Amino acid sequence: MLARGFPEPGYDVSDRVERRLVAILAADVAGYSRLMGSDEEGTLSHLKALRRTHVDPAITAHRGRIVKTTGDGMLVEFASAVDATRCAVKAQREMAERNADVPQGSRIEFRMGIHVGDIIIDDNDIFGDGVNIAARLEGIAEPGGVCISDDAYRQIRGKVDITFDDMGSQSLKNIAEPMRAWRSRIDTNSSTVESVRPTTETAPPLGLPDKPSIAVLPFQNMSGDPEQDYFADGMVEDIITALSQVKWFFVIARNSSFIYKGRPVNVKQVARDLGVRYVLEGSVRKAGGRVRITGQLIQAETGRHIWADRFDGELADVFNLQDQVTSSVVGAIEPSLREAEIARARCKPTERLDAYEWYLRALPHFYTLNRESLDKAIVLLGQAIAIDPHFALAKALAARCYAWRNPQGWATVPEEEKAIAVRLGREALQDGDHDPSVLWMVGFVMWQLRVDPEGALELYDRSLSLNANCAQALALRGWALATAGRLDEAVPALLQALRLSPFDPEAFFTMSALGCAYLMARRFDEAFKWTSRALRQRPTFAPALRFHAVCLVKLG
Repeated sequence: MLARGFPEPGYDVSDRVERRLVAILAADVAGYSRLMGSDEEGTLSHLKALRRTHVDPAITAHRGRIVKTTGDGMLVEFASAVDATRCAVKAQREMAERNADVPQGSRIEFRMGIHVGDIIIDDNDIFGDGVNIAARLEGIAEPGGVCISDDAYRQIRGKVDITFDDMGSQSLKNIAEPMRAWRSRIDTNSSTVESVRPTTETAPPLGLPDKPSIAVLPFQNMSGDPEQDYFADGMVEDIITALSQVKWFFVIARNSSFIYKGRPVNVKQVARDLGVRYVLEGSVRKAGGRVRITGQLIQAETGRHIWADRFDGELADVFNLQDQVTSSVVGAIEPSLREAEIARARCKPTERLDAYEWYLRALPHFYTLNRESLDKAIVLLGQAIAIDPHFALAKALAARCYAWRNPQGWATVPEEEKAIAVRLGREALQDGDHDPSVLWMVGFVMWQLRVDPEGALELYDRSLSLNANCAQALALRGWALATAGRLDEAVPALLQALRLSPFDPEAFFTMSALGCAYLMARRFDEAFKWTSRALRQRPTFAPALRFHAVCLVKLG
């Protein structure tokens, strides 16, 4: 269902035009054309009944106004994002319960999108980008699910008992700038919404690994300045990397830990969700030239704090402070671990703190993974490399930015940027061939740009020999193995990558690789399952679309 945009040029936009800030809910029926084609009268009757008994009462109860309806959808205006979200959840839950005994192919399931934005009101109709964004978000929602914009998420966070998963930056059709989006799907067995897990359809509890397992949650930024979030996030990322290099630990990947950023969390529930025994929480305060890092390690099953401490120091000592946190956590979990094993994780990425600051500033832009954010990350990483020309990690990440841009069609001069990526990658290896992150990042560059696929696989293996907990290296290795026809090795690597990062916003990449592996093994049902999951998370991911299309052909 597409909404109208702004008035045509020449329209009299005088003082009579009314504007207001509202929450907009767009909804339509998934697979409506198919349903109508198989049973036109039955579908219309069922849809009217659902609206009368579930949808319209939920809108009224939450003070919504139906602006207009189409054959299969509607546009609704609310005074607040909280009301809009609660309405969507109530309606979706009740319809899911009603659909429980209806055959899958005959179910009427709504997709819903919610955005908070400025609109124009004319003759009781509404117009503007805010309306169009809500409609586009509805288009990427799952059947029976709700997708909301980041603007809406900020309004509801901490105010509703609903869990949403971060979908990352999404490029929406006819919307100028990529937008961050969040999604959730209804759990009919509870009063809340269940977050979508990328690992399984039914989301069973994850089993505990046979070695000490830990998740490091995002640390709170206590600096009083939201602009310093990048610094707190960077501290956590480095601590995760250091802990991951302790061979007999199982450490949840950064991308899954960070879905809890900004959310109130229950440590026991987090541990159940991620399948770990221990959870590390903390905070970072940066003021002037001083840094304070606090941490507390919790044994999730009992809720007991087995370690807590505070570390103060000069900003120039930040790497030493990180080492102290890492050593303390390792020592609290496994007091018998040899100091040599802890020391393996102590590796300063650069001697220049100012270069490190530029690198940390680049990270959130990189993780957004759209054209503009990668441009910004490249500029910031250039600043870091200019200060320290031997900063291997910054060079590897910059090479990864270029390698990601090239296949997306975002490169200004593709061949030049490909050459830059390869050069930066090789320089990073010269300066940091002992760093597992550098190894797998450069491997990605060589594989993505088809410069040296066999060499890329060797780099992934070397990275994993140093850090067996690296979900990215496992996923990339799995995809490389799948394309090389080594399917028996590819699938376990890819499944282990998903276990290490069960809520990863970039899990669509790993799921697509599983689709590829099963497709090559001619296990088309399994391939279809994984490509479907990948496309639910990232509907525009080209490899998943290609593999999915082949599956549809093979399955008839």
